[in-house]
Amino acid sequence: MGSAVADLARTAGIDVVATLGAGMLITPASLQHADIAIEFTEPTAAAANVRACVIAGCPVVVGTTGWYDELPEITELVASHAGSLLWAANFSLGVHALSKLVRRAGELFARVPGFDAALVETHHAAKRDAPSGTARMLQADFAAGWGREASITSVRVGSVPGTHSLILDGTFEQVVITHEARDRRVFAEGALVAARWLVGRQGVFTLDDMLSEEEVR
Repeated sequence: MGSAVADLARTAGIDVVATLGAGMLITPASLQHADIAIEFTEPTAAAANVRACVIAGCPVVVGTTGWYDELPEITELVASHAGSLLWAANFSLGVHALSKLVRRAGELFARVPGFDAALVETHHAAKRDAPSGTARMLQADFAAGWGREASITSVRVGSVPGTHSLILDGTFEQVVITHEARDRRVFAEGALVAARWLVGRQGVFTLDDMLSEEEVR
């Protein structure tokens, strides 16, 4: 993901001034006084990386999942440092739209008897967290409409960038709503859109905040 972000950034005319890997300290100097940082690592490193960026005075966009238990504490840190953070379980703008569809599906199928629901998410074999952050997000969205949670099945195989399906199963029919990422660059693209949006803002934001504007560049 780091390579995908860097490659797309250069294509878009954005200067990549630093790339930091595992074990490298995050400081204003190592960040090369960047306007913004984009964090795609792993759950065990993400929270510490975000804290370091905030303390260094660098706005940060976070695409790693699995660290959200520490979000309340980090939100306080952002406020105390007048910093800025935008996080999302999934930076695909299509998945963001999917979350709205899933919530609406929950509302509609709550009125229809005889249906059961399940979520299935498939990712590459190296993905650490299961269920994915996106699956948990969709589970919450669906539960908000349906009134109870759908079960989640996680599959880790091969090099799948990410597929999420909501299955609504009745006795004689089935409805499936699926989002399939064909290339990991879709997440990098969304993160770069978010990075442009975050520059100059203070606070903690999500894609809901960004996409509530009439136009996003």
